[in-house]
Amino acid sequence: MSGAVFAAEGMSARVWRGMRASPKAMIALSVCVILIVAAVLAPWIAPQNPYDLGQIDFFDSRLPPGSVGMNGITYWLGTDTQGRDMLSAMLYGLRTSLAVGVTAGVLALLVGTALGLIAAYFGGRVDSFIMRFVDLMLGFPTILVALMILVVFGQGTWKVILALVFVQWAYFARAVRAAALVETGKEYVEAARCLGLSAPRILAAHILPNCLPPLIVIGTIQVATAIAAEATLSFLGIGLPITEPSLGLLIANGYQVLLAGIYWMSVYPGLLLLVLVFSINVVGDRLREILNPRLAT
Repeated sequence: MSGAVFAAEGMSARVWRGMRASPKAMIALSVCVILIVAAVLAPWIAPQNPYDLGQIDFFDSRLPPGSVGMNGITYWLGTDTQGRDMLSAMLYGLRTSLAVGVTAGVLALLVGTALGLIAAYFGGRVDSFIMRFVDLMLGFPTILVALMILVVFGQGTWKVILALVFVQWAYFARAVRAAALVETGKEYVEAARCLGLSAPRILAAHILPNCLPPLIVIGTIQVATAIAAEATLSFLGIGLPITEPSLGLLIANGYQVLLAGIYWMSVYPGLLLLVLVFSINVVGDRLREILNPRLAT
């Protein structure tokens, strides 16, 4: 489907109709919305602030799910080794994981989109240089590169985000370049050049809007990838610091006592992470089916 048809029909309306046509995608989208709302409202809906020492009782540590603590609070998902409510810790961890994943995904999208557009528009040596660097980046495992960056620069929220951006921007650059190459040869781009419009204006106002469908799909999937990668890094102990724990760090803390029968500290955060990443991937796959011109009807 061409960009003109998308503009006439309205991409958002097409996406919404396509999502509604798939019950599986609608369930996944609903789960994503619920988890995002829960993460945003975590300070208000969590039973306790798991990082406020005044609300934590060490005598309530390692209580199984459904136990009642010394203060009369029911811990529906149990407590960890420090006496923190696992439900509250998971809500706060979900908040951190989503913040890191979305921020890294958006920054990678901005960097990759800019470089992909530049490569497609100017071509020649500029295109060759950028794409050879993209090929180099895609040739290394994502986690390995992120590990090397964090080993050198150390822990920290923004260091993790920058490491994820560094390993993800190439996916956006390649996709945008492929879409932009098709657009740069069309008549409306030639007309814009004849009118004397600047390259940045042509790229931003004319070519970029027609490259949005693949960007939306890849952006959705890469957010899920960033969340999973951050959880992996935190599980390995070189991701986020313990003062800003994510779901990966909660899983790592519970893994230490998993063989002792204290399963809830690791299993519940792991299930939440699995549901989050799986739901985002299902939504991304459905968006790919909706926005793929070859599958359009």
